[in-house]
Amino acid sequence: MKFIQPRTLKEIASLIDCEYVGDSSFEVLGMNEFHVVTAGDIVFVDHPKYYDKALSSKATVVLINKKVDCPEGKALLISDDPFRDFNILTTHFKPFQASSKAISESAKIGKGTIIQPNCFIGNNVVIGQNSLIHANVSIFDDTIIGDNVVIQSGTVLGGNAFYYKKRPEGYDQLLSSGRVVIKNDVHIGASCTIDRGVTGDTTIGAGSKLDNLIQVGHDTIIGKKCLIASQSGIAGCCILEDEVTIWGQVGTNSGITIGAKAIILGQTGVTKSVEGGKTYFGTPIEESRAKLKELALLRKLPAIIKDLKENES
Repeated sequence: MKFIQPRTLKEIASLIDCEYVGDSSFEVLGMNEFHVVTAGDIVFVDHPKYYDKALSSKATVVLINKKVDCPEGKALLISDDPFRDFNILTTHFKPFQASSKAISESAKIGKGTIIQPNCFIGNNVVIGQNSLIHANVSIFDDTIIGDNVVIQSGTVLGGNAFYYKKRPEGYDQLLSSGRVVIKNDVHIGASCTIDRGVTGDTTIGAGSKLDNLIQVGHDTIIGKKCLIASQSGIAGCCILEDEVTIWGQVGTNSGITIGAKAIILGQTGVTKSVEGGKTYFGTPIEESRAKLKELALLRKLPAIIKDLKENES
């Protein structure tokens, strides 16, 4: 998320009432997570395991819960609870806007686009030309939809990321300020849920087709001309390169990459990143030929054990 106008390090520190390390006039341009930070951004870190990653990232301001040496060219915000303070900043720079109408006055809807009854279209939504939004679709704030897009009934675009911190009193949600971006010629089936990015974009590439009952997690990027069948769940921060095919009831770990033109057979658990141009099956995931051979050998195991026992006797 980029700020509407640059802020200073001192201004940001005063918003969350914390001390800082660096020039008070140090320019701050936005706030983002590790995987989408750019120069001028704030990134937060609250676990020693990720200190080095945060300090060496492209972010120029690190919101951290320990006093450490400040890398050259960067600044620090020292907080007793970076997770909480990141939420405070999100609320300040991207506050929730309640809607009073089914279709927000700030929404922009292109020529030839049809919106069926009982749809909700939130603030600052942009929908291109000649798209078709079927009944009972909910499109939350800041979503961007291209031309010739079809969205079937019951789908929700732009729900908050499933991102929580466990505390003694319960789970604390990291607030989402990102977007969903749907490119041209995408079809999305009924009752799909596509979460907005935490600070960046969840993106569905041009020409991709999604079946019914599909979940796409926050900040995931789906490439061009991908095909995803029903009841599949794509976790957050994944990358599906162009022309990936995913068959029914597939699930993925977060943060994995599926290479271009890979085929994932039904009921596979994508537990790690996989190369493109191959077909995969099983949990943990393997190339389908190797996995199917393994299953064929397992079916022979009872007969092998029986023969061994007979030979022993």
